[in-house]
Amino acid sequence: MCGRYAASRRPEDLAGIFEIEKWEPEETLAPDYNVAPTKEVYAVLDRPLKDVDDRRPVRQLRKLKWGLVPSWSKTPEGGARMINARAETVHEKPSYKRAFSSRRCIIPADGYYEWVTGQGERDLEVEGKKKRPRKQPYFVLPADGSVFAMAGLYEFWRDKTLPDDHPQAWWVTCSVITTEAETTPLAVAPAEGPHALADIHPRMPLMLTPDRWDAWLDPARTDPEDLRSLLEPPPAGLMRAYPVSTAVSNVRNNGPELLKELEGPEEGTLF
Repeated sequence: MCGRYAASRRPEDLAGIFEIEKWEPEETLAPDYNVAPTKEVYAVLDRPLKDVDDRRPVRQLRKLKWGLVPSWSKTPEGGARMINARAETVHEKPSYKRAFSSRRCIIPADGYYEWVTGQGERDLEVEGKKKRPRKQPYFVLPADGSVFAMAGLYEFWRDKTLPDDHPQAWWVTCSVITTEAETTPLAVAPAEGPHALADIHPRMPLMLTPDRWDAWLDPARTDPEDLRSLLEPPPAGLMRAYPVSTAVSNVRNNGPELLKELEGPEEGTLF
């Protein structure tokens, strides 16, 4: 799954990486080292500009809310639960299939956090013990330091309780697509701990390599079967993972210190 990630790159940097043609300075977000559901995040998308005659898709950097609200939803309350869409079923789930056909985006990140699901925790749960042990968080990122381009979907939702000219009349929300975690060895693995992403968690965000960006963002591609070919996991051996402080487990904590690599798991945590 993807429940937290870090996004510290400036919009100017993202504009160069993704060849952005349009972004609004007033939508600039501060670096966020602990992005959590319902926060505003950057997304890259191809879409015609409003109020212009030229209807060609324009690559834009937009500010969206993380937690997808389907256009047909009566309320936005379910958005906080719809932060992830499974690659295996995204083409058929009612909440996602329309967006999958025509509203795809890339959600740029430095990397994502995942909390290890260790055997010790599973044993405690089987025994029925109520106290859950502390999980060790890991930060997962491209081994070469490049942008982590997560495959995403976005949607528009109209709040009918507000007038048309109200600034919050329209919500633009997004979801991250996830896939099965890699079982192959990490490019760089911690000396003590997991050697593959699947050792940390069975799911991972679907990372799009640059050769797939244009095809994924192209709104003219609408055939679900054609699009499913773009959901293949990236080549193995591109990722690294390392343990970070359990401070990231609290969403109130935010800062570059959350990305500091620890020598090993914190005392009292599980691997």
